[in-house]
Amino acid sequence: MSRIPKTKHTILILGASGFIGNALYRELLSYFNTSGTYCTQEGLYGENKVFFKFCAEEDSSTEILAEVKPTVIISALRGEYKALLKTHQDIANYVAENHDSRILFLSSAGVFDALYKFPSYENDTPKAESDYGRYKLAVEKLLLEQIPAQSTILRLPMVLGVTSPRLIQLRQASKHKAAFEVYPNLIISITTADKLAQQIHYIVNQQLDGIFHLASEDVIHHEDLFRELCEKLGDEPPIFKSVFQHNEDRYLAILPKKNKLPKSYRITVAEVVDVCTLKEEISTFKS
Repeated sequence: MSRIPKTKHTILILGASGFIGNALYRELLSYFNTSGTYCTQEGLYGENKVFFKFCAEEDSSTEILAEVKPTVIISALRGEYKALLKTHQDIANYVAENHDSRILFLSSAGVFDALYKFPSYENDTPKAESDYGRYKLAVEKLLLEQIPAQSTILRLPMVLGVTSPRLIQLRQASKHKAAFEVYPNLIISITTADKLAQQIHYIVNQQLDGIFHLASEDVIHHEDLFRELCEKLGDEPPIFKSVFQHNEDRYLAILPKKNKLPKSYRITVAEVVDVCTLKEEISTFKS
């Protein structure tokens, strides 16, 4: 981890309409010249002058990059993997030609999903077996091979929050007494979208490079997490459907070790659970 000279930032968040991307947009908007992209929510973002329509399967990012001229690109894109890989090649070309720019790529614990006996740290060699993990790993390799000094890799665990898709699914399953899948033998690390946004804000401010595991400092079993969330929410439990993929415990957990952020930017499993079950925020969301 090192620091490069500070500059004024123009930030482009690719995928700013998504759950994580929108948390980043809200965090950075007041501090930097911040733009974002959306794909499907024309009604929400079509009239917004700092949001650009971009779907990786249909569009090229080169025109947006040329118009915005970002010094920091944050990639939180979702979509078809082949199209996304092409988009990141275009971004790498742009960054290589603009030496005062850089990319922060939101990767995933999935790059380690072929390694399951222990938690994974920043210096561990990734190995992926899922299509998702292999895609994330392919982009990591592309960036670290072509523009290593201008790339920051941010590996994420499961990201939760009051409005996160998984929490909404849990509340809906509880309400309707529906099935909700849990993995009793899967050990994970977690975080919240708001904490993630604060961490990335710090990384942008400090111009940090390298590989970061932006995850809780501890781990929890997948089933235990959602049972605890349900209990603290005060909801009637859904029908928890246990899915056993393996007979023994399996880790899909990343932990920070080499590139730890200051204490105020770290988080624990207990803090994630507390944030996700704040009654005031849930009431605001429901209303």
